[in-house]
Order: sequence, then structure tokens, then C-alpha cells
Amino acid sequence: MSVFLSHLYSMRYVVGVDFLLNPIFFRGFSGSVHLVLLLILFISWVCKKIRTNKNEGQKQCLRITRFSYHKRTMFFCLGLSLFNLVLCLLSHFYWYRNGWSEEKVVTLLDLVIKTLAWLILSVFLHTQFFNSGASKLPVALRVWWGFFFSISCYSLVVDSVYYKKHRTLPVQFWVSDIVCSISGLFFCFVGFLGKKEGENALLQEPLLNGSASNGIESNKSGGGETVTPYSSASFFSVLTFSWMGNLIAAGSKKTLDLEDVPQLASIDSVRSAFPILRNEVESDCESSSKVTTFVLVKALIFTVWKEILLSAFLVLAYTLATYVGPYLIDTFVQYLNGRRGVKNEGYLLVSTFFIAKVVECLAQRHWFFKAQQAGFRARAALVAMIYNKGLTLSCQSKQSHTSGEIINFMTVDAERIGDFGWYMHDPWMVLLQVALALAILYKNLGLASIATFVATVLVMLANFPLGKLQEKFQEELMASKDRRMKSTSEILRNMRILKLQGWEMKFLSKIVELRNTEAGWLRRYVYTTAMTSFVFWVAPTFVSVVTFGACMLMGIPLESGKILSALATFRILQEPIYNLPDTISMIAQTKVSLDRIASFLRLHDLQPDVIQVLPRGTSDTAIEIVDGNFTWDVSSPTSTLKDINLRVSRGMRVAVCGTVGSGKSSLISSILGEMPKISGAIMLSGTKAYVAQSPWIQSGKIEENILFGKEMDRERYEKVLEACSLKKDLEILSFGDQTVIGERGINLSGGQKQRIQIARALYQDADIYLFDDPFSAVDAHTGSHLFKECLLGLLGTKTVVYVTHQVEFLPAADLILVMKNGRISQAGKYEDILNPGSDFMELVGAHKEALLVLDSVETHSGSGKSNISEEVGGIGDAKKVLKDEKTAVGQNGKADDVGGPKGQLVQEEEREKGKVGFSVYWKYITTAYGGALVPFILLAQVLFQLLQIGSNYWMAWATPVSSNVPAPVGGSTLLVVYVALAIGSSFCILSRALLLVTAGYKTATILFNKMHFCLFRAPMSFFDATPSGRILNRASTDQSAVDLNISFQVAAFAFSIIQLLGIIAVMSQVAWQVFIIFIPVIAICIWLQQYYISSARELARLIGVCKAPVIQHFAETISGSTTIRSFDQESRFRDTNMKLIDGYSRPTFHSSGAMEWLCIRLDMLSLITFTSSLVFLISVPEGTIDSSVAGLAVTYGLNLNMLQAWVIWNLCSMENKIISVERILQYTSLPSEPPLVIESNRPEADGHWPSHGEVDIRDLKVRYAPHMPLVLRGLTCTFSGGKKTGIVGRTGSGKSTLIQTLFRIVEPDGGHIFIDDINISLIGLHDLRSRLSIIPQDPTMFEGTIRSNLDPLEEHTDEQIWEALDKCQLGDEVRKKECKLDSAVNENGENWSVGQRQLVCLGRVLLKKSKVLVLDEATASVDTATDNLIQQTLRQHFSDSTVITIAHRITSVLDSDMVLLLDHGLIEEYDTPTKLLENKSSSFARLVAEYSVRSNSSFET
Repeated sequence: MSVFLSHLYSMRYVVGVDFLLNPIFFRGFSGSVHLVLLLILFISWVCKKIRTNKNEGQKQCLRITRFSYHKRTMFFCLGLSLFNLVLCLLSHFYWYRNGWSEEKVVTLLDLVIKTLAWLILSVFLHTQFFNSGASKLPVALRVWWGFFFSISCYSLVVDSVYYKKHRTLPVQFWVSDIVCSISGLFFCFVGFLGKKEGENALLQEPLLNGSASNGIESNKSGGGETVTPYSSASFFSVLTFSWMGNLIAAGSKKTLDLEDVPQLASIDSVRSAFPILRNEVESDCESSSKVTTFVLVKALIFTVWKEILLSAFLVLAYTLATYVGPYLIDTFVQYLNGRRGVKNEGYLLVSTFFIAKVVECLAQRHWFFKAQQAGFRARAALVAMIYNKGLTLSCQSKQSHTSGEIINFMTVDAERIGDFGWYMHDPWMVLLQVALALAILYKNLGLASIATFVATVLVMLANFPLGKLQEKFQEELMASKDRRMKSTSEILRNMRILKLQGWEMKFLSKIVELRNTEAGWLRRYVYTTAMTSFVFWVAPTFVSVVTFGACMLMGIPLESGKILSALATFRILQEPIYNLPDTISMIAQTKVSLDRIASFLRLHDLQPDVIQVLPRGTSDTAIEIVDGNFTWDVSSPTSTLKDINLRVSRGMRVAVCGTVGSGKSSLISSILGEMPKISGAIMLSGTKAYVAQSPWIQSGKIEENILFGKEMDRERYEKVLEACSLKKDLEILSFGDQTVIGERGINLSGGQKQRIQIARALYQDADIYLFDDPFSAVDAHTGSHLFKECLLGLLGTKTVVYVTHQVEFLPAADLILVMKNGRISQAGKYEDILNPGSDFMELVGAHKEALLVLDSVETHSGSGKSNISEEVGGIGDAKKVLKDEKTAVGQNGKADDVGGPKGQLVQEEEREKGKVGFSVYWKYITTAYGGALVPFILLAQVLFQLLQIGSNYWMAWATPVSSNVPAPVGGSTLLVVYVALAIGSSFCILSRALLLVTAGYKTATILFNKMHFCLFRAPMSFFDATPSGRILNRASTDQSAVDLNISFQVAAFAFSIIQLLGIIAVMSQVAWQVFIIFIPVIAICIWLQQYYISSARELARLIGVCKAPVIQHFAETISGSTTIRSFDQESRFRDTNMKLIDGYSRPTFHSSGAMEWLCIRLDMLSLITFTSSLVFLISVPEGTIDSSVAGLAVTYGLNLNMLQAWVIWNLCSMENKIISVERILQYTSLPSEPPLVIESNRPEADGHWPSHGEVDIRDLKVRYAPHMPLVLRGLTCTFSGGKKTGIVGRTGSGKSTLIQTLFRIVEPDGGHIFIDDINISLIGLHDLRSRLSIIPQDPTMFEGTIRSNLDPLEEHTDEQIWEALDKCQLGDEVRKKECKLDSAVNENGENWSVGQRQLVCLGRVLLKKSKVLVLDEATASVDTATDNLIQQTLRQHFSDSTVITIAHRITSVLDSDMVLLLDHGLIEEYDTPTKLLENKSSSFARLVAEYSVRSNSSFET
């Protein structure tokens, strides 16, 4: 301050007012004015602190009303601070060299005070408006800005007058005053004309802080509907990625949700990209069967040609800009050595370096962004194309590719093609970079550059064998991954049956075996990658040794400037050479993926012309087939359906019956157009609806399943619910028809799924209805209700074709078709075809035989009839129970309702929030060998870095600066030392590469085994509540990331930090002052990274969460494609798929935008460090520092911006990628089922338990989840050993739940079950399940052979298997097949009928021969004759076993020793059938009477 005062005092003696026109006076005055600003800020801060407590209440409201330009003002202040800092440093270095004066000291102090003042002001504005939410600027500050603007303008006038008078004025005065005047103008505009903004937010803020539901709604409607700011951003905003600012700011304050992420612009949406891709493919191919890889590539290029062209231009600009530095280094070293060409050459060189770096930075950032944009657009279009293909695949094509494989096309292959955007320009960029490098080397080293070219070509040629190996291993890896995913998908679908049979560990070993094959290829692949990595890290060293060796041999003098230029060139050349293996590997992987997708797109679709559709109302005929021959296998010489002739008039009811495997379902498929037609014609008139034999239910609400894309018509909806007997089921469910159904209807009983499926068909109001035996899955009572209300009621005037095994439903038909061996053997009305000896007579005879046991109640049929009308819809005495149940639901269910979606079975996918915990990293790096390899990997990298720097330092020091200076060492010594250091660094790289892939491979293997073991040991409730898409996502995408990426990503972060420290160490050798800049720059970089990372992390998590629905929707579509096509709903499903794809692309697009937002800022900050070091080097007096070492510092500094950004980029990328590990670790800590074996409490060692098979149930209470109501509500009964017990009850009464509890699929909430006096809850699960047998409700077959399906544990001989097949009536069928027991079974047993699958399940229990056998509606899918055979087989072979039967056919339980009737989770009746039938008022008696009436009356109309 004393300097200021003395200077002002001396001014008094200047003649007149001349001192007012002296710029130096204004420097001092300006410094004083800025001190006043600091005082104003301090007073404002104190006042604010005093007022804080008073204004606490208003804070929330004011927070969102800000003056406009608040962010720009803050950044303007920060910019002014940095500007003054740079000006201060430049002045300091300049005057340090040319001498000091009092005026210079005043100017320097003025700049220091300005730097501090503007920095503090920017901090003040940030706290004032971002944290406290103030709505206007302090008056004092606005007045000061006005004064500042006046002073700045006046200073500019003074500069002009002074310059005219003296003809000289330092440049920094001009620059400073111009910048201050422009800034002052901006601040005046902001302070006096800037308006408040954000009034609308006042309406939203209370909602956000009010009720949770309102907050969620406003949030959803706000963020999710706004289009990305990128679509309307200004040029400057696009250039600097400022359009991402709002999202990143939001993410730094709260956890981002999908609603916060804006929608994509229309051009980036799949709706824009997919039509282009489809049209291009179609224009090049006459049919889908001709799609080639070339056609697909060409179409993809056309889809994203704009992005490809723009990114190509940016790559060109980037490549040219990167070589400016190496080109100028020799000139720079010569300048430092005293050789000056032109005036201010130093500043000219610095400016050139600076401009080149700015161009390099901007071009690279926009190139990366555009490449990613092209990638995700291509990926989205491809996924849509794969989805559409999956929707039109023929059944035969579907058999060649399982759903697991098709999902892989979507999750892995399309993803990889999207990632290729990063690499698409590398092939030509490498050639350009090599050409530029050789040009620079030729300028510096002459003909020695030929040696460089030869060495570079040799290194690149080494790529070919490695690239071929990588491609081969990649193909094998993908094929083995497909096989594993296929098996995993099938196992997840059938996990319930695996657990019931106690087979899960056997199937886990199958998955582990498949993984071991995959891991073999993975190991080969990663070790090849390690060798590739080694070769190319060593490449620059090898090239430089060859080049310098050639110089020595040719006698070309080596000077330090030329050497440093060559080294900088080699380092830039390292990037294309280093990236080349990645590029070749990526090209190989992408080609494999393109080939796979093209081969999938070539698969045959359903024949489009199978059905001739007639316009509605043009014909009385609804369905007509003329001389139809159809087959499932086109290559087979025999037809599945032969000589089909059928004519169905409008409004007719047609019944189809026949034995198992006779072609009933195939006939329905042929009418739907699902079955390949060999000859003949099919004509349909009108819309159609289809009900499949195996129910297909979508994940989602029950209401959505029934509406199935139609608008809600409440009256029709209620009628349909009533007709399908669904109202009572909905009353029991906590959320009614808003209940979310688990995947494949997992939380519904078989009957409920079937009735929802029937309701879906009824609601469509179609003209033609096709029912494929839907009544088998429901109980007798519900079946009769459905037939009466649906087929005879709502569909009374419609055309209906129904397959049925229930003979009693046949007389109501206008036409009955009897199928045998794929032919219609008889057709006509019931009485017309009832001929002795005919196939139809056999079926009716079997049915009558089954009814003989009802003789005892036939006399009471009259009274039974009179009761039917009032009993339909419920079992008599259950009304009171139902009333109680409603009360219970009121207490249990509705209480959950208050809590919102918490009570639903299927919860939102769990995602971690906030920072990825250090524990995740720690677990990852210590998984393999306890982390023992990590220190050695780091040590190898540190040694490599030291040896690299050492070799370059040696070359800079040991060569002369120019030809007239003697060399410090001889040529041979120079080269020998350099080669020795190069060999040492090569050895370090080899060690590092091998250790890294060893640790990464071991970690991936351990994590895979842990996750899968925990998955297979998880309770069934986990699979019920978790869609398989989520699990498959972890097993495929996340596991792929752990296998191939994450180890390299974590290592890259550690290695880049080591490299950065090395560069800073070298630069500080010559210019320690650079730390003055470097430390604040690094601090700002870290702050930016912290500010950005919370948004980036959540966006990465959202990408994972948004991917699962795409997979799940696709998996559901593949399994339900027949139903979707039959309802003509393909367009709606395609639309949903596109919405889900865009939902996945949204966070992907903004995640890449956020990354570039950060990188461009980091690049600019590191540029400040580099430019400052250059300015210092040209400012110091000549000879102060060694020019060679200074040149070395610049050589390294050229990489500083790239490396500084690379460190932060690697940190962020690692955080994003490590989420895959976090997701896998989530599944390594799943709750486990009780132990499989409890050694201390095993049943009898000789394996004879249970010897009697007595099942004693005591006060059993069961619920499916803690937040759900009780399903069984206190059951007590005993099933005697060796006796047969039938369990009956309405759908949803708890029959299947009781069986699940017996097998401990569900653990009791209270009570116990004892088998032969052993409490089953106290023994191991495997001991229990392996000693019980079950034929489940849904017949399940696994892909494999007949043998592996009957005896997966390989415990039985072929003779025993044949014996079992004969007993279950399948022996002859299997003997007909060429491969006998090794005959193929497709995924889900698709090439076997449902009835045959059920017989295979019977074969399994005949092989196992347990003392306790459970039949869970086991004969639902077979005709009456086969049912009788099964019952006979069971009576014969399980005469001394306890048989527990759940059956919908009353005849199946009538010969039981005891009958248990359940209703709403309570025992209503339990006695012998005889006693129950004697009591005419018993519910069972009424049920039997009704069945008898139904069977005899036969619903004739």
C-alpha cells in the first residue's frame, strides 16, 4: 500500500493535470478501487451472516428465483480472475528478464489485487445465488460495477491519448483495458437490466416438498417430456458442451432419475434411424433371406452417414493439429539456444503451440461425441431390426436359434457394433499419422526416416497373426457364451421344477462346465491381448532404436532438437500403433457380430401368403381349408397335418378332440398361419383371437394384460371379468386388477393365468376365436362356468374353434373334428359320429368309464341341477369364509396399499445410489490371490515409466544442441545405453501385461462362480420377484464387462496417474514455477470431476437399469409371438420396443455428452499449465537453463493436456464400468435357502426315509412375502402313509401353495409339517426334495435328449429308462425316432406336445419311485383315455406310496382314500369321498353333482 501512496504523492508534482493522463496513475487507482470491492464483499458477507437466522423461513421460496445470467456472471468473474493471473505472470516473466521499475511493481500489484478480487467475487456469487438462493444482487455491488465500467472506459481513452503523445505503450495495458471495458459493459447490463427468472418454479417447489405422490408426478411430467437442449443449443453451447450444464448441475444436487434425463431429439430417436436402415436393407435385398454382411454394413453407413462425414473431418483436423508440436520442437530448442529468426519469435511459437492445442482439443472432443452418437443410433436401429425379425420368425427358424441366443444378438452383438463408432476412422487415420510422422522425421533426420518407415511397417505387420488369432478366439468365445446364455435362460425359466426335484446343483454344474469351455477361450483371448499390448507398447522404443541406429550408420548428425522432435513424433505415433491392435480386435469382433446378425436376419419368416384374408362381411364362411397339408419340419418327407378339408360358417362352434399327439394344436396353428403350408389353401374372414394351451402372460398389471392395447370400456371389462370368474380373485389380491404380475405370470396360479388369457381374448371382441384346450388348467367348477359364460354366453354369436379333452363340452358344438395321426378321422355333430368302433367312440367310452364311479350320485342329479344356478361362482358354505377373507384382505392387503407399490411382488430394479463405495474396488482388486499381484503390476509400471523417462533424458543430454558443439559421449555409447534402457522397459511392460491379464481372468472366474452359486441357492421367492431379464443382464453384459474390460480400465487409471506424475516431474526440473499454475489447475480439475461424477455415475446406473426392460420385453415377445400375431398386435409391440430402446438411449446419449463436457474443460485447464510453462521458458534469460532439457520438458508437456484429461476420464470411466462389478456383487450376497444337507440332522442313513410316507400338517400358515397376506391360514390335517389323498378347491384356494410348502419352496410363516415324525424344516433341502416326487402343473422338458430329460442325474440304466417309458405310454413313440433315447428335445420341449411332456414328467417319477408322490394337476393336458391310463399306471406302481393329488377332474380324486377341500386358505372339508358324498349339503357333494350334471347334460344348446 505504501508503494501506491508514494507513487500517488509523486504524481502531485507532475505539471497541471498530466498525471491524470498517465496510465501508471490508473494502475494504482484501479488497484485501490478493487481493494474497495474486497471491502464491499466482506461487509456483504457479514450482513448476510447476521440476517441468516431471520430469513430462514423464506429461504425455500426465494431459492428458485434468481436474476438472469447468474451462471454467466459467475464464470465471467472467474474468467477475469484467470485473465489477470495470466497477465500478471507474463508481465512478471517479461520484466524479470528486462529489469524492474517502480511503475512495473505498481502494475504487478494491481494485477495481483484484481486476480484476488475477481476470484473472491465469483466465490461470493456462487454462495449467494447457488446455495442461499438470493434473488437479487447487492446494491453496493451494482454501483461498484457501474463505477468500474466508467473507470475502464476512461482508462481506454487515457491509453489512446498517451499513445498519440508518446508513440509507445505496453501491449498489456491495451489488452487489459479493452477486456475490462467489455466486462464492465456486461456487468452493467446484468446489474441494471437483468431480470429475475424462475417464477414458474415457485409453483413447482411446494409440490416437490409436499406429498410424495405429487412430487413424483410433477417430476415425471417435467423432466421426462423435455427434449434434450442439444437440439436447440447455440453454436457456442454446442462447441463447449454447455448444453449439458443443467443436467450435470441437477445431478450434483440430487440423485438423478430417468425422469430428470431429457428426451432424445427426433433425429437421434430410433424412430428416425430404424426406417432408414430397414429401407436400405430392403432396397438391396429382394427378400430377407438374402441379407449379407456387406448389405448390412452399407445400410448402417447410410443410417449415420452425416455423423461419419463430420467425425471424419474432425479426425483430420485433430491429426494435423497433433503434429504441429513435434514439427516446431526443433525450432523451439534452437530459439532457447539463442538462434532467433524474427522479432518476438518466442511469443509467435507459443501462440502457434496454443492455437494447435485448442484445435486438437475441440476436434478430439467433438469427434468422440459424434462417433458415439453414430454408434448408439446404429445400435438402436439394429436392435429394432432384430426385434422385428424375432416377431416374424417361423417356428422352424426359432428352433435353430433359442431365445437366449437371440437376446445375445441384442445385448452383445448390437452393442459391439454401436461401440465400433469409436474405431471406425482408425484405419485411415493410422495411414495419415504415419505419413505426417515420416514427413517430420525426413525434415529432421533425412533418409533415416526410411528406416523408421520400415520399422513401423514391421510392427504393423505383426498385427496380422495376432489379429487373426484374436478373431478366432473371439468367435469361439461368443459361440460358447451363446451356449451358456441359452442354458442359463432355460434354467431360469424352469427354476421352480429344478428346486422341486432337487436338481439345481446338477444344473449349476452344467452351467459351470459351459463356463469352463468359455473360460478356456477367454484365457486364450486375454493372453493374446496381453501379447498384443506388449508388442505395441514396445513399438515406439523399437522404432526409435532402429531410427537412431540408422542415423549412426548413415553418419547423420544427431542434435538434441532433432532427437526431441523425433521422440515427440514417436510418442504421437505410439497412439495409432498402440490403438491398432484394439482397432484390429474391434474390427474382428464387429465383423463376427455383423456376420451373426446378418445370418439371423437371413432366417426364414412365417410364410406371408399362407392365409388368404377375405374382407369382413363378404362371405358367410369364417374359416375354410381346402386340401391342406402342413408340416412343422419343411425338410421332413412326411406332413404333420394331412389332407385337411374344413369349412366353418360364421357363428359356428367347432370342437376339436383326439388323443395326445394327434395334431389338435397343430390344426389351430395352421388356422393361425403359424405352421408352414406344403399345399392347399386357407381362407379366413374377420378378426381373430387366440388362447394358447400354455398361458402367455406379460409382466405388468392384470388390467393391461386383459385390455391388451385396447381402450378401456368399463362395461365390457366388467362383463368379461364376470364371465371369466376373475372378480373374486381380484378381490383377494391386494391391488386388485392393478396388481403387477411377475414374469410369465409367476405370482398367479395356473388357473388364474389361463382365465386372464381367456379374458384378454374375450375383451378383443374378435370375429373368430381359437381356444387351444384352455379348460384343462382350471378346476371342474370354474371350467363349467367358463364354458357356459364365455363360449355359450359372450361368444354365443361368434365363430369359435376349441380344442378340448373334456368330452362333456363336445355336444354343444355344431361340428366336432376328431383328430388322429394328423388327419381329421371324423367330422360331424355329436350324435352323427358316435359310431361303434370309431375313434370318437373310444374317447367317449373312456370318459364314460371314468364316470362309472359317479353312479352313487347319479340318482341325485335332479337336485343337483336345481342348485347349479345359485351355486355358480362360489362353493356353498364358503360365503362366510369369503367374508372373513375380505376382512383379512382389508387388514393385510389394504394396509400395504397405503404404502404404495411396496406391496407388489415385482419391485423396481434395485440400483445403488451415490458414490460407488471403496469396498467395491477393494473387493475387486483383492478377489484374485488376495490382491497379491497388484503391487507387482504397479511396480512394473513405475519401473517402465522411469526407464522411459531415463532413456529420453539420456538422448537429450548426450547429444549436442547443434553441429558446432562437441558431443558429451561417443555414438556407440549413446546407442548401447539407449538400447539397454529400452530392453529394460520392454521387460517391465511384458511383466505388467501378463500379470494384469492373469489377475483379471482369475477375478472374472471367481466372481462368475460366486454369483452363480448364490443365484442357484437363492430361494424361489427371489426368482418370482425378479424378471429373468435382470439376471440375464448380469450374466451376459455385466459378466462380459468383468471378463474383457474392467481389469484394463482399473489398470489404465493407475497407469495414467503414474505417467502424469512422471511428466510433472520432468517439467518441474526446468520450470518449477509451473507448480504455481499446476496446483490450482489440478485443484479445479478435481473439483470439476467431483461436480461431474455424481451425474455420470447415476447416468451409468440408469443405462444398466434401462437395458433390462429392453431385454425382458424382447424375451416376452419371443415366447408370446404366436399370441401377439394372432391378435394382430405386432405394431403395438414394435412401438413399445422403440419406446424402450429410446429409454435406454436417453441416458447413453447424455452420459457421453457429460463425459465430453468434462473433458473439454479439463483439456482447457491443462492447456493453461502447458502454455504457462512455455511462456516461462521464453521469458527466462538466455543460458539460464539447459535448452536440451527444456526441449525435453516441452516434448513431455505436449502430452500433458491429453494425459491430464486421460487421468480424469479413466477415473470416471472406471467408476462407470465398476458398476458392473457392483451389480454382480449384489447377486453374490443374495439371501440363501436353508442348507441342502444338514450333517447333524440327516434322515436315516440307509436312505429308506420316509418308510411309511405319513404327512402330518400342524397349524400351517404361509405367506409369499412379509408384506403380502396369508395364503394358508392355519391348516391342520394328516395324510396317512400309503393312502391316496385328493385335494380339491376353487382356483386360488391354496392347493398349489400347500404343495410348495411340502417341498419347502415356500417356508411356513407358522406351524410345521412332519413326514414320518421328522420335522421337514429341520433337515436339509436336498434330503427332503430328493425323497419326494412330483408331477408339476406345467410340464417341463429341457433342451437335450430324452435320456437327459428322464434321468438328468444319470442314476439309472437304459433298461430302467425304457421300462419307465413303456409304463407311461411313450415307449412306442420314442422307438419310432431314429436316435431312440438320444432323440433331440428342443428348448422348452417345443417339438413335443404338451400331453407328451406331461407323460415324460410321469416317466421321471416312475424312475424315482418315492414313498411320497404329489400330482399337481398332472393330467390337465391329456385326454380322458390317457388320463385313465396314467391313473391305472399310478395305482399299479404306487399302491404302497402316499399319493397327494390336486386335480380339476373330479374323477381323478374320487378313488382317493381321503378328500381335502380347501377354500381361501382354510380346510372346509376333509373326509373320505364316500362320507362326503353321503352328506348332500357338503361342498364336495355339490361339486361332484355339478360335474356329473355337466358331464351328462353336456351343455347342449
